[in-house]
Amino acid sequence: MFIVKKNNKMKKVQLGDTVTVHYTGRLENGDVFDSSMVEGRQPLTTKLGEGQLIKGFENGLLEMSIGDKKTIEISHEDAYGPYNDYMVQEVEKDKMPGDVEVGTPLQADTQMGPVNFIVKEIKESTVVLDGNHPLAGEKLIFDLELVEIN
Repeated sequence: MFIVKKNNKMKKVQLGDTVTVHYTGRLENGDVFDSSMVEGRQPLTTKLGEGQLIKGFENGLLEMSIGDKKTIEISHEDAYGPYNDYMVQEVEKDKMPGDVEVGTPLQADTQMGPVNFIVKEIKESTVVLDGNHPLAGEKLIFDLELVEIN
């Protein structure tokens, strides 16, 4: 008697699959902004098609098989969108929740719900806040290695 096992090596990733992937994300200039390959980090596990990943990253995983490695380039349209100048606002310092520094993350309640900002610049009487995602407007490059498909 023998037992037949499913050979996931030949299976290709499809929407709805739960996948585990190692990745390194970098900008066009080579700067790494995120990686699962750093000591102490685990590979990313996620179910595709649930909107948990940026569109370009998810699309890059489709049709991969376990053990496959590839590099994908994602335009800002399929990542975090374009950089929008209207998302930058100058606010009086007395509206700030205490002392802030450049790079301080803040959240503001707006008519559309909470919006995240980063302190971009501090002037004499105002603070410049940027509501864009830090990677908005950037082309992203990811090295992917598919570890598992469920």
